This record gives sequence, C-alpha cells and structure tokens, in this order.
Amino acid sequence: MFAVTILGNNSAIPTAERHPTSQVVTSYDQLLMIDCGEGTQVQMIRFKIRRSRIRHIFISHLHGDHYFGLIGLLNSLSLLGRTEPLTIYAPPELERILQLQLDCAATQLKFALHFVPLREEAAGVILEEKDLEVSFFPVKHRIPCFGFVFEQQKKKRKIIPEQAQAYKIPAAFYSRLQEGADYQRKDGLLVKNHWVTLPPLKGKKYVYCADTIYDESLVPRLEGADLVYHETTYLHGLAERAAERYHSTTVQAATLAAKAGARRLLIGHFSSKYTELEPFLEECCPVFPHTELSVEGTTYLI
Repeated sequence: MFAVTILGNNSAIPTAERHPTSQVVTSYDQLLMIDCGEGTQVQMIRFKIRRSRIRHIFISHLHGDHYFGLIGLLNSLSLLGRTEPLTIYAPPELERILQLQLDCAATQLKFALHFVPLREEAAGVILEEKDLEVSFFPVKHRIPCFGFVFEQQKKKRKIIPEQAQAYKIPAAFYSRLQEGADYQRKDGLLVKNHWVTLPPLKGKKYVYCADTIYDESLVPRLEGADLVYHETTYLHGLAERAAERYHSTTVQAATLAAKAGARRLLIGHFSSKYTELEPFLEECCPVFPHTELSVEGTTYLI
C-alpha cells in the first residue's frame, strides 16, 4: 500500500473543523509523518493512526503551524513507554528548540531521538528503507522551507515463470533471479537474467511541496508524480496577497501540476478566512481537472 492520510489541511489559524498541517504517508507497513501542526496527536487518535508505528517525522519549515504539535507528540510517546528510536528531519534550528523545551520541563525521553538537519546545499536523498526512498528539495517561502519526495522503488525484477521453467531453473533460485543474478546450469549453459525476468515495475511517486510561492522551477520535481500536494492558501482573486506572503493560489497550483504532467493534484493549507472549500476546486479544475481537496481523515491512494 502507498497512500497519504490528511490530519490537518488548514494554514496558520485553526478553525473548529480544520487543523494546521499534518499528513501521514503509509508505505507498506511503514508510517511516516509530514509536518506536525497544533492538534496533530488528537487527530491521530481521532482517525486511528497508530502513534507507535511512526518512526520518521519530516518537518518542512519552522512556522508554527507546521511543528507546534511536535513536542506534545514526543512527550506523549515517551509517557506511553515508547523505546523504539525516532528520527526527525527538519531545519537545524529545530533540534535546539526541542532540547530547550525538554530541558525547561526536566523531561528525558525514554527513546532515542535522532535528528537529521535539512540544509539547502545538501538537498537530495535522506532516507532509503526497504522499497522506499525519500528526498528533499528547497522551496521559496519567507524562511528556509523544504518539500519532500516519497518514491516506492520496486527493486526486484519480475520473473517470467514459463521462461524460468523452460530453462530448468529451480524455484529455490528465483529469489536470486529477482535480485538480477544469472543462473549457471550443470550442463554449462549460463542463463542470462534478462532471458527469464523483466525489469522492476515502475514505482509510485508522491511529492509534498510544503509552503511556497508560485515557482515554475519546481516543475522538474513534480514530473512523473502520481500525486502532488501543493498549497492553495488563497483563491486566485488574492494572488497579490499570496505573493506578498510567499504562498500560492488555486490557479497557480493547478498550473504547476499541468506543466509537470502530474497525474493528480491534492490541494490544502487553506486560509481560515474561507468557510467553504468547494470554490477551491471550482478554480483548479478548469486548469487541471484531476484536482482533489485534501479532507481531514481521508486517505488518498498514490
């Protein structure tokens, strides 16, 4: 399974129905959190997200609506007896902020907390685990801010059963074939791997663009994506305000998705000034028809 669940879809100020940004990516049996706004752990309880399965947390930037829920979540995990290590990927200043919060409360976590600093000059792959690869890239916001790419990499080759049987390859060797090995038969024939296997299936790609002004230099990051999340803080009538605050509008997000040839677009980070969200779709869909609203508690297959 490869999917993303929305825990918070609002921007800085929460409303009674919408919460600051947070998402959970599911990749097979892994859960990975993206951003952790205020109220995230309550949303996890509400939508039955198992906190114990979160091993990696990615924080895009240090505006409060993207990380103010983090210290509460860490404290709860410790109080619940967690011992498994947890890794946080975030701008370097966050490590000092978290340590100060823990020190002021004389709190010592019961689990190891590892920290991977995100710096623009080091953009690239930060996690390779099982069939999942995660990389990060800078976006243009008022402070250092980063987007993330989650790619399920199919590393094993696909066996052609009838071909493998025709060359009399024992089933016990199939796992080696999937890894790309040739097979040496007892009669001296070397069976080349590509005779009996196909290349790995193309993996799926999810791109999280975080908070950003409209920026066409992001198009190469979005190309080939099965699902793109892009903020639409404002409807397009407030494009000038969006630019002043380094945010994007509906039409701008849809334009980027169209230019990149993405398969689907998920929009969120809605300003609390809006009570109805349907107008966001109404502005996006004429530009990019495969647009969906991010709805809290909803899981989107990638």
